[in-house]
Amino acid sequence: MKRLSKLAVALMAAGMGLATSAAWSADSLQDVMKERGLSQQDLLAAAKTYVPTGKRDEFVAFSSGGQSGQVIVYAIPSMRILKYIGVFTPEPWQGYGFDESSKKVLAQGRIDGKDITWGDTHHPAMSETNGEYDGQFVFINDKANPRIAVIDLRDFETKQIVVNPIFKSEHGGAFVTTNTEYVIEAAQYATPLENKKFYPLEEFNEKYRGGITYWKFDRKEGRIQPEKSFSLELPPYSQDLSDAGKGASEGWSFTNSFCSERYVGGIEKGRPPYEAGCSAKDTDYMHVINWKKAAELVAAGKGKKINGHNVLMMETAIKEGILFLIPEPKSPHGVDVTPDGTKIIVAGKLDTHVSVYSFEKIQAAIKAGKFESKDPYGIPVIAMKDVLHTQVSLGLGPLHTQYDSKNCIAYTSLYVDSQVAKWNYCEGKVLDKLSVHYNIGHLMTMEGDSTKPKGKYLVALNKLAIDRFVPVGPLHPQNHQLIDISGDKMQLLYDMPVPLGEPHYVVAIEAKKLKPAVRYKVGTDSRTDQPHPGAAKAGEERVVKKGNKVEVFGTLIRSHITPETIEVEVGDDVTINLTNLERAQDETHGFTVSTFNVHASVEPGKTVAVKFKADKEGVYPYYCTEFCSALHLEMQGYLLVKPKGWKATKATLAAQNYTEADYKATVKKVADTQAIIDSVVAYITSVNYKDFPEVVAMVEDAFDQLGKTKDIKIKHEAAAAKKDWENANLWAEQVWQYQVKTADLGLRAKTFLEQNGAKKVK
Repeated sequence: MKRLSKLAVALMAAGMGLATSAAWSADSLQDVMKERGLSQQDLLAAAKTYVPTGKRDEFVAFSSGGQSGQVIVYAIPSMRILKYIGVFTPEPWQGYGFDESSKKVLAQGRIDGKDITWGDTHHPAMSETNGEYDGQFVFINDKANPRIAVIDLRDFETKQIVVNPIFKSEHGGAFVTTNTEYVIEAAQYATPLENKKFYPLEEFNEKYRGGITYWKFDRKEGRIQPEKSFSLELPPYSQDLSDAGKGASEGWSFTNSFCSERYVGGIEKGRPPYEAGCSAKDTDYMHVINWKKAAELVAAGKGKKINGHNVLMMETAIKEGILFLIPEPKSPHGVDVTPDGTKIIVAGKLDTHVSVYSFEKIQAAIKAGKFESKDPYGIPVIAMKDVLHTQVSLGLGPLHTQYDSKNCIAYTSLYVDSQVAKWNYCEGKVLDKLSVHYNIGHLMTMEGDSTKPKGKYLVALNKLAIDRFVPVGPLHPQNHQLIDISGDKMQLLYDMPVPLGEPHYVVAIEAKKLKPAVRYKVGTDSRTDQPHPGAAKAGEERVVKKGNKVEVFGTLIRSHITPETIEVEVGDDVTINLTNLERAQDETHGFTVSTFNVHASVEPGKTVAVKFKADKEGVYPYYCTEFCSALHLEMQGYLLVKPKGWKATKATLAAQNYTEADYKATVKKVADTQAIIDSVVAYITSVNYKDFPEVVAMVEDAFDQLGKTKDIKIKHEAAAAKKDWENANLWAEQVWQYQVKTADLGLRAKTFLEQNGAKKVK
């Protein structure tokens, strides 16, 4: 009782606006600089990345999570990590892979009937409208197991995984066309396209193939449509990254390649390794494809079914004039179309030059039939010299290019030099170089691969961190470095350790374009966006037993799980459906049953189901795993797994000896707390709170909580009339619990209004 009284006093103090004065440090800025050895440049960098408490960042980045199989979300310029999104691998915090709906999403990624429990995410792509990022979806590939996933940015959840039906690996995904009609995925290591078909490596040139898949995307449904998707058969070169044309080059796509030598290694047999044979030539091939014409050809029935999937064969593509090759610097990694679509930039890691191709010249060569040769498969090859706009020597190991908001300005990573080069691709002139730490792979500017890059910042995705952070063992974090590109000279601002896998590429979008929901409609299955069949409303909770199948229809709300006891028998198959009845923002509940390897994250309005077999008798606690209120630890229950045929021998539960005095003390506490609530309500209604949607939501939830006390008040008063002080006190205590939640919400709303300039109303 003493502890609860203190809490009531604390609530009252907060409600009356009582606070102790803050103690400010006496250190001056100069003292801090001296003590920490900071320079003016350090302070400038800190000021450029600092986002004051309560404020938000300008951009949001979506980074591949490498071997984690996930996506990392962080903010720019603060570089604060916001979220990990489970994609190809289970993610326990979100219950991804532990509740039934998310298990079904992961099951879509099965290959040859087997679960794949890891992924290697590489290249995220943002959905686009007219070539601009629209903030609706993110697509991400799995290089190790050729798959593409769809993440819906209305709730930042993975909704779909599709498996490529003809590839065994891929690297050139995901990239989107300018209106997200298709998601592009290119193969990496050539294999036979037929599934489970063996051909010896001696038949590599004849039987092994590469390819590019164009996954049809239905924006309304938010899903890829495999039945309307198609692939283009390509030679057994190792296809790499892709980009879709835009503006002048709309309707075309570009994919580079390496190992166009078609070399087959065998170091164990005394042959030179792949790295020697796959870099022997001075050039590889950029594939130039008219994807719009390809889609028309497939729709006209000119494709071939391989593994049940439409494939446009090379012979048809050549005959119809939709596939061409252009030499490019060897071992490239990135083919990047300029914002206006007039040029395509390719960098070869084993060449110091970056090559700028003119799309106008490419089209002129195609129209004139001007080809220097054909490759071994009969694909026309356009001479590099006929279509180059310019070549620029940037440095050692040029890799990947992104664009600035300023016309003709590009940034290219230099892997060997560990530098970023800023240059003018129209004039072919180097403007600036900046050292990064260390061995940069990809880089990313804000919306830098769209038709309207935003400039301002660049992130260098460095492969090695070495000495940049506190040592954490032989396995180091990756180092993402933030660079200011707003001026003529680049400025390094911040090092961010990334401790989850090896990110390869990142996309960043203006935060204001993202419009995620903060709650679901009550009873929603978030993975299908449909009503969940296991949803329950307050007062409709139930347990249904049919034979050895037990299904629970339960609810979650601060701070109890209904039902609080679930009784089954050994051998029963148990399904527990849980609906979060909360409407307040960020009031997520979690759920687990001890030792049964189930977990769910249940955001406001969401319904989830967990299933398991009760294969052992015993008593197993279940509880809310997400700290949700002052009574979070009390949000618990018991799964009772009884031996078959067990009969109860005791009819009463454990109880305390509450007295009339205890009951009166609780009733007084309820009255005192109600006074606090009334004072907070008086303040809120005295200002323009309806102009603040966040506060309106909190107020609605607060009154929802308080509204639950009416029926409970009747119960405690009825028990008191019977002098049943046990139930009278406990039901009165439950009234207070709802008041505490109401006061918590009210005080949060009051603080928000005070901090955001609410004005008095008449």
